[in-house]
Amino acid sequence: MRPEFDLKYKEHLDRKITDLKKKRGALIVAHNYQRDEIQEIADIRGDSYAMARAVTGAKEKVIVFCGVKFMAESACMLSPDKTVLLPVEEAGCPLADMITAEKLRKKKEEHPDAAVVCYVNSTAAVKAESDICCTSSNAVGVVKSLNENKVIFVPDRNLGRYVAERVPEKELILWDGYCVVHMRLTREEVISTKELHPRAEFIAHPECRKEVLDLADYIGSTAGMIEYVKGSPCKEFIVGTEIGIIYKLTRDNPDKKFYVPTEQFICANMKLTTLGWLARSLEKMVYRIEVPENTAERARGALERMLEVTHRISA
Repeated sequence: MRPEFDLKYKEHLDRKITDLKKKRGALIVAHNYQRDEIQEIADIRGDSYAMARAVTGAKEKVIVFCGVKFMAESACMLSPDKTVLLPVEEAGCPLADMITAEKLRKKKEEHPDAAVVCYVNSTAAVKAESDICCTSSNAVGVVKSLNENKVIFVPDRNLGRYVAERVPEKELILWDGYCVVHMRLTREEVISTKELHPRAEFIAHPECRKEVLDLADYIGSTAGMIEYVKGSPCKEFIVGTEIGIIYKLTRDNPDKKFYVPTEQFICANMKLTTLGWLARSLEKMVYRIEVPENTAERARGALERMLEVTHRISA
């Protein structure tokens, strides 16, 4: 495709999406891992926690969720009066698929005295079996808030291990799940990148392996990374999370440089949403996300408890 044609086509889709958004009275929400052009046209961008908060307070009745299915499910449950659309029906999450409600019920039977903390990167059915949800930005605070001394943490073992190190007074039982994207990053790749850019700080997501996190100057959610970079006097950063975050980091910090330690730091599911699919979603009002009410009611409770605890901690 010729560059000039490509630009004209993008401008055409941007106009179409803007017109359809106005016609539908819609709000476009995009995760920090989405394609640059999707983040550019979105009304709200952020990590899972920021997106959950934004949806609950939105006045719009149609929410187009540019992310993956578990995120859209959470939006649907937190705002049952709204229509939530996922532009690409196949946009799933391998981490969320590593646990099922049935398997979690069996684990709960093994540890009847444990509370269940569920990372939001999970299905509505799994959330429904949990006591409270968490995101990477509030996981430590959520676990600390519990009265129980024993906690089943699902499904990401790397995030769970990160939390366990910071809440040693609790016994955490970790599910053996992981993010396939963050697991790709190795200690050797980080060290090699540090050698190429010795002045750069290494910032990492807690879904990374422990040996990778041990090398980090800062560990946090995507929102946390964005704030850290903004406030840091350092001018160079090695970014230990999905490459989509580079869009906002570069836009917010044009005087700083960012390096990715591995070419494999791409989430294929996050990249499924294109401007064309977004336009089609608004035009045809697809794909509508719905969660059975008996599941939604219980899962909503776990999500709302997370929001309440986080609000209390930050107040």
